[in-house]
Amino acid sequence: MPTPPALARHAATRYVQPLREGGSLPAVVDTAAGGLFVVKFRGAGQGPKALIAELVVGQLAQAVGLPVPELAIVELSSAFGRSEPDPEIQDILRGSQGVNVGLRYLDGAFNFDAGAAGDLVTADFATRLVWLDALVTNPDRSHRNPNLLVWRRSPWLIDHGGALYAQHDWATVDEARTRTPFARIRDHVLLDRAGDLGAVDAGLAAVLSPEVIAHVLAQVPDDLLLDPVGGREFASATAARDRYRDYLATRLRAPRDFVAEATRAQGQARREPPRPLSARR
Repeated sequence: MPTPPALARHAATRYVQPLREGGSLPAVVDTAAGGLFVVKFRGAGQGPKALIAELVVGQLAQAVGLPVPELAIVELSSAFGRSEPDPEIQDILRGSQGVNVGLRYLDGAFNFDAGAAGDLVTADFATRLVWLDALVTNPDRSHRNPNLLVWRRSPWLIDHGGALYAQHDWATVDEARTRTPFARIRDHVLLDRAGDLGAVDAGLAAVLSPEVIAHVLAQVPDDLLLDPVGGREFASATAARDRYRDYLATRLRAPRDFVAEATRAQGQARREPPRPLSARR
């Protein structure tokens, strides 16, 4: 599987429309040379670490063969969005000057619904996705909030800002906590559609080699890693990348407890009767 591509940088030129689903208030933004992107703003309530997670997890997904809209760095000037009348949006834009994260706008995409579009999900896709979400501790792939889009009859992954939640309190994350299984995988929207997680485990872990992880982390801008709003835990961007690298390398070290936990949850889910649709939302 290929190494994720280097991220392009684009200058934002026009605020098109807000997307009010979720707390981060992303928006469709036009750029000078790249076209339309859904931009996640560093000045939003979730802060710069949500953008770091978006970049890291999105690239890891690409590395293991999962489709993610094109990722890019989108830069906002001090003049961007001055004509926007909404004061909440103005506050976000003022706090987002400089680098932000964009995902290619997929025109015509719609939100995934297991009942309506479940036949578009293959067992291979579901297996890879459950494995990845358990690795990166992603709580936002539930029936209530699957964070999947359907575009051109294929599922696409979006919204990874809630993953890698260890980054919010690095001081307490020792080796034991790093290797802790991810219990919330039991709520994964595709857990019952996934195949044998143990059969793909070694191959997917091998794909995420030290070289691939280093490449992924090198794409994260220094400005996000050292953003003062994020706490400035690190003396340098190199030290920050080293911490993320060590965290991911430790979770990837065999035996991977997150795989055992996901397999256990999968078996339990298959023994239980299906929940009514109303209980999933």
